[in-house]
Amino acid sequence: MTRNAQLQATSTPPSLADLEAMAREQLAAIPPELRRHLGDLVIRVDDFPDEETMEEMDLESPFDLLGLYRGVDLLQRSIGDQPQALDMIYLYRRPLLDYWCETEEDLTRIVRHVLIHEIGHHFGFSDDDMERIEQGA
Repeated sequence: MTRNAQLQATSTPPSLADLEAMAREQLAAIPPELRRHLGDLVIRVDDFPDEETMEEMDLESPFDLLGLYRGVDLLQRSIGDQPQALDMIYLYRRPLLDYWCETEEDLTRIVRHVLIHEIGHHFGFSDDDMERIEQGA
């Protein structure tokens, strides 16, 4: 039984820890030649974006954002830069679960897609860049 089928078979929604474990599994599946450029990238799972993020992203609802990259992308860095903060990818549990219920897509695929999308931001890709890449795949 797949993890998605196991999760759907239970009456309890996946926890923050469940989604974090799923994200770590998906991160481990990224090819090593790409993964080595992630450095000390931190993955954090929260139920919802915080108020500051809601305002900054001009969100109408906390369900409008599935994930977010915070940091300085690799294209904007120079060798002499001193790191200011950790690069982080936030995954938002409740919006992810809401999307999962609405679409009935495999939850692991959703988490993987959002994680890879946010990693794309780490590499310096815009949303438009990633959309073109996905359409060409």
